[in-house]
Amino acid sequence: MKIVVLGGGESGCGAAYLAKKKGLEVFLSDKGTIKDNYKQFLTENNIDFEEGNHDEERILNADWIVKSPGIPKKAEIIYKIHQKGIRLSSEIEFASEFTNAKIIAITGSNGKTTTTSLIYYILKNDGLNVGLGGNIGYSFAKQVADENHEYYVLEVSSFQLDDIQNFRPYISLLLNLSQDHLDQYNYNYEEYALAKFRIAENQENDNFFIYNKDDEMSKSILEKLEIKAKMIPFSTKEKLSEGGFIDRDSVVVKLKDNFTMKIDELSLLGNHNVANSLAASIAGKILDVNNESIRNSLMTFQAVEHRLEFVSEIDGVKYINDSKATNVNATYYALESMKAPTVWIVGGQDKGNDYSEIEDLVKRKVKAIVCLGIDNQKIIDFFKDKKEYIYDTSSMEEAVKISKSIAQNGDTVLLSPCCASFDLFKSYEDRGHQFKEQVLK
Repeated sequence: MKIVVLGGGESGCGAAYLAKKKGLEVFLSDKGTIKDNYKQFLTENNIDFEEGNHDEERILNADWIVKSPGIPKKAEIIYKIHQKGIRLSSEIEFASEFTNAKIIAITGSNGKTTTTSLIYYILKNDGLNVGLGGNIGYSFAKQVADENHEYYVLEVSSFQLDDIQNFRPYISLLLNLSQDHLDQYNYNYEEYALAKFRIAENQENDNFFIYNKDDEMSKSILEKLEIKAKMIPFSTKEKLSEGGFIDRDSVVVKLKDNFTMKIDELSLLGNHNVANSLAASIAGKILDVNNESIRNSLMTFQAVEHRLEFVSEIDGVKYINDSKATNVNATYYALESMKAPTVWIVGGQDKGNDYSEIEDLVKRKVKAIVCLGIDNQKIIDFFKDKKEYIYDTSSMEEAVKISKSIAQNGDTVLLSPCCASFDLFKSYEDRGHQFKEQVLK
């Protein structure tokens, strides 16, 4: 069988490595430049590859093509693959065909990385043989090739779910839906939402689907879809006869037996993280992790880097790095969790943002807006009649200096950009690292 892998990053190299280990003929093609460490990896493992070009004749002669999630669905080469009827899969689909491990797959518009990391932490703490992968950490395919885990916890994006045929997680979670990446889905919110729901489409009645009962779009889609898996809801707004919910000052999970824990004992801040903790606890209960072990993990888990990450307190001012908030909905959750007057750093590459979603929170919680981007006009125009103090900056150093000059003892400076990072930074990680560096300076 001839395997062609498109994309020479973490997932592409992992898929090529797994194919090679399984004795399949493999060729990797990247139209851009492959990083030196990945080139070395491919060379050391005798994997044939090209960069800066797509050898179409060779690609279109494949039996099975594995596509990295970063390659747009509308790319010309993808169109030609579909025309020829060659099987096209994401790395998660490809790797899942070579393992019998139980897969716990997490998707949603916000909170995926935190919840994936939290479930992995709960299972690892309980002594289970578990790997972490997908959109986070190391390649799932490489782990399948080299390690013999009994469980995999995978963060899964809509782009990865676009390219599945048989992918069937033991437990799937859909945390929430908000308008994101619509440019890849014909600016159609329902089309994007349906891509997320593909996480459950191959599940059978011996599988589990954990979903957010408070999410309006999820409710609407669930009325149209038939899901075979056992459905378990969570809610922060209503009590449930089965699933996860809030009862006064506690989180409660009713499943097999009851799990309860005080909200103020959770290590993660904010209402959205209460929801994430409920979803993670349900997954733990399904996998028979005992209550004490779940409680211990929820108390000791550390927040993911760049997601409401506490950086430092200087002169009585807390600095928080939420660089991973690349859409309005993510920033909504960040602002909602702020307890002190907030200097808000926002801006970058706009993805068609509608700032009216956070207008009320900004009025109530934000004392000054510091725009950080090459073109901040849209943000300035939207908030100019709503906030007295708005500053226009084009470097992280300048943004942090201005924030420091405005913030007083007891305030918080929050980097939660609402936007992609690519106007001024290499990635949201680069943006977050630069923020932390400037704060600590």
